[in-house]
Amino acid sequence: MFCMIAVIFSSTRTPEDDAGYAAMAERMDDLARAQDGFVAVESVRDPATRRGITVSYWRDEASARAWRQVAEHLQAQTQGRERWYSEYSVTVAEVSRTHRFP
Repeated sequence: MFCMIAVIFSSTRTPEDDAGYAAMAERMDDLARAQDGFVAVESVRDPATRRGITVSYWRDEASARAWRQVAEHLQAQTQGRERWYSEYSVTVAEVSRTHRFP
């Protein structure tokens, strides 16, 4: 049976330090892609509302949990809470099927 894990991160950005945030987001993207069990990531943000969503996909729950504990990712999470996000939520879901067009 097909199954992977989706980690859905929804957030609203503060106006603080856009350049620093962009650099950290790029670093986290690169770091996630290098992790064992990484499958894919998709991210969008509305510049008007500063509301965004990032969905990362992982081979299994162990891979997603391991990513959550990477030291540099933990530092980014702390900075996010202190500087870059006015609010956020994280949802973890099992993906049992996916379809694409075309």
